[in-house]
Amino acid sequence: MATFRIYTDIAGHYRWRLVAANGEKIASSGEAFSTRSGAKAAARTVKASAGTAAVEE
Repeated sequence: MATFRIYTDIAGHYRWRLVAANGEKIASSGEAFSTRSGAKAAARTVKASAGTAAVEE
């Protein structure tokens, strides 16, 4: 099962990354958040939206 992990970057901001069951990083926020709750909210938004997202070529 993949897991969203919230972490603090070297600048002291919060980010999320999505980690596969094998430990591989498969996605990341790309954006820094000033609060842990902001990073968690963004991860939840991605989680809720990903199932309905289209794949474009």
